Amino acid sequence: MPDSTHHLEQAYELAKARYAAWGVDTEAAIERLTSIPISLHCWQGDDVGGFEHAVDQIGGGLAVTGNYPGKARTPDELRSDLQRALSLIPGKHRLNLHASYAEPGGKPVERNELAPEHFQRWIDWAKEQSLGLDFNPTYFAHEKANDGLTLSHPDPGIRRFWIEHGIACRKIGAAMGQALGTPCVTNVWIPDGYKDTPADRKGPRERLAASLDAIFAEAVDPQWNRDAVEAKLFGIGSESYVVGSHEFYLGYAVTRKKLLCLDAGHFHPTEVISDKISSVMLYLDELLLHVSRGVRWDSDHVVTLTDELQAIAQELVRGDYLQRVHIGLDFFDASINRVAAWVIGTRCMIKALLMALLEPADLLRTAESTGNLTARLALQEEFKTLPYGAVWDNYCLRSNVPVGRAWLDDIKRYEIDVLSQR
Repeated sequence: MPDSTHHLEQAYELAKARYAAWGVDTEAAIERLTSIPISLHCWQGDDVGGFEHAVDQIGGGLAVTGNYPGKARTPDELRSDLQRALSLIPGKHRLNLHASYAEPGGKPVERNELAPEHFQRWIDWAKEQSLGLDFNPTYFAHEKANDGLTLSHPDPGIRRFWIEHGIACRKIGAAMGQALGTPCVTNVWIPDGYKDTPADRKGPRERLAASLDAIFAEAVDPQWNRDAVEAKLFGIGSESYVVGSHEFYLGYAVTRKKLLCLDAGHFHPTEVISDKISSVMLYLDELLLHVSRGVRWDSDHVVTLTDELQAIAQELVRGDYLQRVHIGLDFFDASINRVAAWVIGTRCMIKALLMALLEPADLLRTAESTGNLTARLALQEEFKTLPYGAVWDNYCLRSNVPVGRAWLDDIKRYEIDVLSQR
């Protein structure tokens, strides 16, 4: 039987006292947590389909598995699903859109001709929901990307098409930011690469750098738009060589003063982005995170409360990076209820942040700086059993969202009433 509000409040008061004994103010942690937005990704709701209906396959090394019923088929259905997910997640958040989710009003518009007006319904909806918007050019699922090359393509005409798409998307991002009063992060990821060993690694990277420079040539007010670039180790169809590697984009971001996007699934399975944050933040003003969960490869599983998710949150809090880091999610799972996937992943990201905000990190730093590594390890393990769950429940209660598993009942009703009718 679900806990009553009285029991939840009692549990919180006991947890508050436990944390206070370690020098942690739970009220301050909750207040800080309320100010951290998570950018939910629109593509979880429709399996990265978008609304162009131009091609049958996603391409770009992307693959969505599963056929759970209820996929969003229209922008209105997708917005409805997002509203339901957001109603079950504590805090105020953002939405991350891809260019392929434009609404041109029934008239096909090429990607290099997209304009803010084609996203006006998204802007109006975000304003109604008090959401910020983030944005992504879509460099896949298009006939001019069928061979796996876009901004690094040897054909100048194809490169020019994708450059124009990137320029258009920056203007759209700036329009979103200005309309909503919060900067839009416009993130560039491309699928370019080769399945087998290339003869020329240098040429495509030179072309990519030149293409990016052309996209970013016109100044856009950072008050409304922030530019980001995203690396990847490999993809389906680009196993041997990816043009936009981590080293390429790190150098580009540092020299061109752009945000670097670290995607949790875009590295070798033994690499973790939690270890990269403190290094790149020495040289970058801001960072974009795409939090995902890779299983053996960049499989984009729904985010869960793993050790790595907790480590990412700890780095953000311990390094005092929260004001300089934009947190977004990036996964797509069609084997389970798609709305539930948003709720599970986002709630887990927020839980990890809360755990990090509640950590008595000063005690760990003191033990480490004095050479008492025994105490550091012992304290790290002791902190794992502190009652963060009671603080989380209290945060949900204050936010007027379901506590514990109660949100599943809401999802089930929505599935019966809405999703099953599609």
